[in-house]
Amino acid sequence: MSSAKNQNSNAAARRAKLEEARRKERARERRGRLVTITAAVVVIAGLVVGGGYLMSAADEQDKAEEQAKSSPVTGERSWDDLTQNHVEKAVDYPMNPPVGGDHDPVWMNCDADVYTKAIPNENAVHSLEHGAVWVTYNDKADEADVKALAERVGKTPYSLMSPVADQKDPLMLSAWGKQVTVKSATDARVAQFFTKYVQGPQTPEPGAACSGGVAG
Repeated sequence: MSSAKNQNSNAAARRAKLEEARRKERARERRGRLVTITAAVVVIAGLVVGGGYLMSAADEQDKAEEQAKSSPVTGERSWDDLTQNHVEKAVDYPMNPPVGGDHDPVWMNCDADVYTKAIPNENAVHSLEHGAVWVTYNDKADEADVKALAERVGKTPYSLMSPVADQKDPLMLSAWGKQVTVKSATDARVAQFFTKYVQGPQTPEPGAACSGGVAG
């Protein structure tokens, strides 16, 4: 009898230990599920908040771009009724740098091209006809401004840059029929001019190529 009781007692102890182990395992599983669920909630919440922030930032950028496009560029000069004939001769333009008029049949490459030497006006004007913005400078321009503007042009399709020794101001930006003098590379009008006129509404031939022309 004593032996049977001992066996029953040992079996009960083993069952108790097994049940305790199972209880602990279930507790660990519950904690694991809670951690996983909590982490998922945090991630989802972060995505929602982050997504909302990104959407808000994108909306603000869109609004800023629309405002830049709709607002006049302070100090900008405009010319209308510019001729667009292809000619194979030098053209005497009424403004310097020129912003339109008769021009060479071949455009200057303007696919983010930075030229360190002067380029033919007649080819550059053809680039403007295709919707490019032309950044020009003379020897009075600050070297840091020239470098910063070159970096901007180098990242912007439908733009080009070159020196124009005899222009009246150190830093000038031109598009077809549009031109502005800026004080520095950080002048807010630089970004506005690019936003408004790179393939902008002034473009006589939107979508025309800016590569495959004269390479300088």
